[in-house]
Amino acid sequence: MKTRKTLILIAAILGQCLVPALALAQDATTDEEVVSYIKQSIRWGGVVTSLFVILGVWITLRFFNNFIENLGDQFTTRRMLFQKIGTIVQFFVYIITIAAVLALSIRIDNKVLALLGGTAAVAIGFAVRDLVASFIAGVMIMIDQPFQVGDRVAFGGEYGDITAIGLRSVRLQTLSDNTVTIPNNRFLTDITSCGNYGALDMQVVMDFYVGVDQDVMKARDIVTEAGLTSRYVHLPKPVVVLVSQVMQDNYIAVRLRLKAYVLDTKYENAFETDVHLRVMHAFEDYHIGPPAILHRTIAAGSGSEPLPA
Repeated sequence: MKTRKTLILIAAILGQCLVPALALAQDATTDEEVVSYIKQSIRWGGVVTSLFVILGVWITLRFFNNFIENLGDQFTTRRMLFQKIGTIVQFFVYIITIAAVLALSIRIDNKVLALLGGTAAVAIGFAVRDLVASFIAGVMIMIDQPFQVGDRVAFGGEYGDITAIGLRSVRLQTLSDNTVTIPNNRFLTDITSCGNYGALDMQVVMDFYVGVDQDVMKARDIVTEAGLTSRYVHLPKPVVVLVSQVMQDNYIAVRLRLKAYVLDTKYENAFETDVHLRVMHAFEDYHIGPPAILHRTIAAGSGSEPLPA
């Protein structure tokens, strides 16, 4: 299906290449001269031959793709290599086919060649517009340095380490071990959040929730101790626990927010896991429960008035 669409695109390009001939024909003064110029510019026999060429290329590529798939199934360890070779071969086949179809279908003189060159220049200009924008943005990134290689960055819903900064794109390795390629021009308009900016250590924020009827002071001490005693904590930086009341699933809870620094960004997940396990174990030992809906009962004769209906 992909090959068929590509060959249809080749036929469309052939049709676009006839536009310069029509543009030159506009200089003619009579309809007879227009018709005569079009007849002279188009090789009708070559057009028929081009159709057979396109059909032959389409059939050949179908067999070639099946051959590549069979090789990949037989040699699974080399499947990626075979796919790369197949992509490169198809690319060159498309280029050669386009050149052959143009040569067979159109008589190219100096005027037509000049107009074809101008048309190609405009098309290439539109095609490389984003590429040029990414190139300029890459230069700006290197000058302004909103982040550096090795920084842990959040951008466009992705979060991970910057592994490469190029003139066209930036590569980011996510915590799920996926490589994300981001065009440089995206960084000119979108917001980027950098966690460490050239440093090894980075602040990590962890939230813990307990019920409002629990021992909040003891819970705060447990969270603080878990952060201070973790093997991944960067002790030269402060360890802070902030306590606040928040709405959690439509009822009030006490949130204990731990702010501590991990000694190396690559240990961020290990740091969070270590602290959470320590806190959960200590909460269980001291019977500190999670948030829950509280029901209050008003004793009879307490003097309280019932609420009006």
